[in-house]
Amino acid sequence: MDVVKRASFKVISSSTNFAIKKRKLRRWLIRSMEKRIYEDLIKENLDNRPLKVQEDKYYMGRSIFRSIERAVEKGILSREAVDGLIRVFLGNVFFGGFYHRLAYLDKYGERPPVFMTISPGKKCNLKCKGCYAASSAEFKEKLDWDTLTKTIDQARELWDMKFIVISGGEPLMYKDDKSGKTILDLYERYDDSYFLMYTNGTLINEKTAKKMAELGNVTPAISVEGMKKETDGRRGKGVFDEILKAMGNLKNAGVPFGLSITATCDNVDVITSDLFRDFFFKEIGAIYAWIFQYMPIGRKFTLDLMPTPEQRTRMYEWEWHLMRKEDIFVADFWSTATGSDGCIAAARPGGYFYVNWDGNVMPCVFVPYYVDNLYEAFREGRNLNDIIHSGFFNDIREWQYDYGYKQPPEKHKNWIMPCFLRDNHKKFLEVAEKHKVKPADADAAVALKDKGYNEGLIKYDEEMHRLTDPVWDEHYLGSG
Repeated sequence: MDVVKRASFKVISSSTNFAIKKRKLRRWLIRSMEKRIYEDLIKENLDNRPLKVQEDKYYMGRSIFRSIERAVEKGILSREAVDGLIRVFLGNVFFGGFYHRLAYLDKYGERPPVFMTISPGKKCNLKCKGCYAASSAEFKEKLDWDTLTKTIDQARELWDMKFIVISGGEPLMYKDDKSGKTILDLYERYDDSYFLMYTNGTLINEKTAKKMAELGNVTPAISVEGMKKETDGRRGKGVFDEILKAMGNLKNAGVPFGLSITATCDNVDVITSDLFRDFFFKEIGAIYAWIFQYMPIGRKFTLDLMPTPEQRTRMYEWEWHLMRKEDIFVADFWSTATGSDGCIAAARPGGYFYVNWDGNVMPCVFVPYYVDNLYEAFREGRNLNDIIHSGFFNDIREWQYDYGYKQPPEKHKNWIMPCFLRDNHKKFLEVAEKHKVKPADADAAVALKDKGYNEGLIKYDEEMHRLTDPVWDEHYLGSG
C-alpha cells in the first residue's frame, strides 16, 4: 500500500478523537470510512478476490458503521460508550489496527491474527441444552489472572492486538482466587482495547450495567434462542424475562449491546422472522447480532440439532438482505464467510484462535482439539507466536490458503461452506489424525472416534455442496 493511502488511514483514525462530540463530524467520519473501504475493496480489489466477495465485505463493513451511527444518533449511549465505539473500536481496532497490521505485513510477509477468543472460566449459572462448552455451576476451572493478562500482553506486543472476545462459561462469574480480580477489572486494565463479551445476560444488574457504561470499551452479546418459548426451552424457565431485564439495564445505563443467537433446525423460522427483527432491533435496542449455527460439539452433541442445508441457504439470504438493504449487522461465520475471506480459525492472517479456561490453545471455539497449552508453553519459554506456528495450526492454514485465501478468483472454492470441522469434515479428520490432537473434554474425545457422527457430517457436507455450489459458481465466480 502506498504512502498516500497509509497517510489517509492515519487521518481517518486520528479524526476519531474529534468526532465524538460533534454530530456532523461523526457523520463525516463514518462516510469517510465507508468511502475508504469501498475504494479498496471494490475499485482496487487489493485482495484479488471475486468481485462479489468484495461487495459482500463492503456491505458488511457498511452495516457495522451504520449500526454504530444509529446507536450514537439515538442518544441512548453513555459518553464513555460513544468514545469506546468511535475512538477505541473504529479508531484503535478497525482503522488503527489495519494500519499496524500493514507494518507487520511489511516485516513478516503476512498479516497476524486480528483477535483471539478467551474463555477465562468454565463456571456458568445456567446449564443450557447442547452447550458447546458443557458449562455449569459446579465447574471451577479458570485461567489465573497472571496467565490471562500475560496472554493479552503478548498479543498486544506481538501483533498490536486491540480486540479481544470473551466467552465462557459465564464471563461475569470469573473471579481470580489470588487477586480477586473480575472480568470487569480486565476491561479496565486494557482501556485502549475493545472487548466483545458473550454472556447469558442474567447477571447484568443495574450496578454491573453502570460499570460497563463507565468503562465504555465493552459490548455484551446476550444469548437468545428466539423469543420466549425458544429461549426458555433451551436455557431454562424464566431466562427470557431475565434477559429482557438485563437489556433494559444496559439500555438505561447507555451500554451498546447485541445478540448471540444459536441457530438450530428448530428455531430458524423464528430468528429469521420480521417479528424477531422488529422486537430486538427496533423495540429493545440491540445494535448487532452474531448467529452461531449449532455445532455438534459439547454437552450431548448431536447432528439432529444442526440447521438443515435448506435452512442454511435461507439464513444466508436473510442475513445478506439485512446487511445490504437494512444496514443491520447480523452475521455468522458460515453464511457470511465471504466477509471474512472464509474460515478464520488457527490464527490465519486476519483471523483468530481460541484459549480456554485450562489454557488449551485451539484453532477455533468450535474445534475442541489442541496440541499446545499456555501454562506448558510459558514454562518452556515459548510465546504465542510459537504456539500459532505449530504443525497443527500451520496445516489448517495451508488448507485455508488452498481453499481460497491465497488462490486467484477463478480457483476459489465455496466460501458458503467455509467451516473446517463441519463443512469440510474429511479434511479435519485427516489433520487431526496427523497431529494426534488432544480433545478438550470427554465429549470431544467421543466425537473424534464416533463412526456414525463422522459419517453423518461427511454426508451433510455432500448435501451442502449440492445446494450451494451452484450459488457459489454462478453468483460469485460468475461475476468475473
